[in-house]
Amino acid sequence: MIQISNLTKKFGSHLSLDNVSCTFDKGESVALMGANGAGKTTLIRSILGYYHPDGGEVLINGLNPIQERTKVLQDISFVPQLPPPIKLSTEELIHYISVSANVEKELIRHYANEMKLDISANANKSFFKLSGGMKQKLLIAISLAKKSNIIIYDEPTANLDPKARDDFYRLLKENENEKILLFVTHRLEEVRELVNRQIYMDLGKVVSDEIF
Repeated sequence: MIQISNLTKKFGSHLSLDNVSCTFDKGESVALMGANGAGKTTLIRSILGYYHPDGGEVLINGLNPIQERTKVLQDISFVPQLPPPIKLSTEELIHYISVSANVEKELIRHYANEMKLDISANANKSFFKLSGGMKQKLLIAISLAKKSNIIIYDEPTANLDPKARDDFYRLLKENENEKILLFVTHRLEEVRELVNRQIYMDLGKVVSDEIF
């Protein structure tokens, strides 16, 4: 469970999160929406323990994501909107994830194959030099292979073609039981069949929270 209580975050004089409170439970698939600058990314980064709040708190299964970040992140998969500039080869990245996060290599390859990404043909290529779609497919494969109870996707289909999007939605439906899925998105129609809750943010506040 993710519990956010009276969370406030400032950057200089800018109030990015203004006393935000909400709870996410297992089995919930949530579309987190709002204009640029609404506070969505700050909220996600607070959940991941990137930011120290100026007020309030975040608890992940009762744990503080800053004080116990390593333990908290063991149970979270996160796919950012912009893939990180990783210079490792595809095979080296898979090995690193396997060792550091205790993820089965073959499971990463399985999900990559389901996303129509040929790992063998790209094993020695730098992740940094892969196309945007290929990077996204590999990161999605890793997120599913990790078997986390919390999966966060920031604009997950931005670099995917229509067929890859269909594969992504199918895999999520097969793996959504007893998880918390958070989708940061500007297009509700793309995740409408996957979500059962929509939160809309504006000016650092939750302005609507609708359960379908």
